[in-house]
Amino acid sequence: MRRGLIDAILGGNVVKKRVALPGRGKSGGSRTIVATNLGDRWFFIYGFEKNVRANITDKELEALQLLASDLLNLTDNELDISVIQKKLLEICHDH
Repeated sequence: MRRGLIDAILGGNVVKKRVALPGRGKSGGSRTIVATNLGDRWFFIYGFEKNVRANITDKELEALQLLASDLLNLTDNELDISVIQKKLLEICHDH
């Protein structure tokens, strides 16, 4: 995603990415919703399988955009504290 492989920019710092599942490919796979500044901050905030639901609702998108704003406005210190308190889980994967 950091290289621009995003399926939809939903606005309000929220993006969607299709993820292939074994034996089902991308179209039958899952969707991930990520809060991001498209730079150094990426937060997985929601996921769903395409065969369970087609998309998120407008109301859900509004809530996810508010969450994205809150997450992206956290300072580095606030992020560290949230990880220590297990409110957030940091996943590091550099490629």
